Amino acid sequence: MGFEKFINTNKRTESRITITKFNLFGFPTKFYEENIMDKYNHVVLYWNKVEREIGLHFISDENEKYKFKIIHNKNGYGGQIIATSFFKVNGIDPSVHRKRYDWEKKYVDGIGELYIIKLSPNNNFSAKEN
Repeated sequence: MGFEKFINTNKRTESRITITKFNLFGFPTKFYEENIMDKYNHVVLYWNKVEREIGLHFISDENEKYKFKIIHNKNGYGGQIIATSFFKVNGIDPSVHRKRYDWEKKYVDGIGELYIIKLSPNNNFSAKEN
């Protein structure tokens, strides 16, 4: 077989959802490609305060009122949403919870398919949650 050129430079090769200190949910390249995110334009967010879980419902429905627009990277490096209002309204400090999260896909009656992450503090930072 010979040599094959490595072409995945600067791509996140993991299938996790990221929370950043800048109020973003990031969808790295591998997650984006494996879950065919380019067919969606928006995300509806859900908050389970008791379980401290965030549900992400990916949609293409332009008529949904409470949605966040997915910013698709033009160079094929995944996507992201800016969710400042979600974090502020729910009292979630993204600087405390910033990290890469494993997710679970679950069907929820009345909603549909949710990608669920369970919040946990990033112990590398000392910021306090609101």
